[in-house]
Amino acid sequence: MTLRVVGAGLGRTGTHSLKVALEQLLGGPCYHMLEVIANLDERVPQWMDVMDGNADWDKIMDGYVASVDWPASAYWRELSEKYPDALVLLSTRSSTDAWLKSFHDTIYQVMLRDSASGDSPMPVRMLDLKFTPDWRDLDACRAAYEKHNADVRASVPAEKLIDWQPGDGWEPICEKLGLPVPSEPFPRVNSTDDFRAMLGLEPLS
Repeated sequence: MTLRVVGAGLGRTGTHSLKVALEQLLGGPCYHMLEVIANLDERVPQWMDVMDGNADWDKIMDGYVASVDWPASAYWRELSEKYPDALVLLSTRSSTDAWLKSFHDTIYQVMLRDSASGDSPMPVRMLDLKFTPDWRDLDACRAAYEKHNADVRASVPAEKLIDWQPGDGWEPICEKLGLPVPSEPFPRVNSTDDFRAMLGLEPLS
């Protein structure tokens, strides 16, 4: 089993819904930040090794048919080079402002909380290295998001790229994979409220 889809989209671009959808389409598991959360003792050291330049991609991605979301999407280029037959799936939101609001209300709040307490060194270090060292500045996050997406679009050949937004549903993914479009609606999971509840943040008023 090898990766057939390398997700390049940043967190809060529908990546959890993509995980569910790709698992249905490809008949195997899709790597997502949830994989790290479910097995911190094993997964965090693996990603610390990645950040130190000692990635063992075959071990990290063993048994997975796709990857989406941070931390894997931060290393989309390396994964695409390791698995050259895989398609690259860039998930984005309808606008930078839409992404920034979702990011601010979810991931950003967790990072502020955990960095202040000294927890979660792996996500903080990854944002510093692979997103922007100024991630506490929302203007810097806005620029980093746009730069990341532009880089993916400029780097990946059109025949390998799936440029996707949550409203696009199954069709662009199925077309590139050469698979029939499922009859059921595209999955929609992990809303802002769901995310905040999962990670112990107060509900938004």
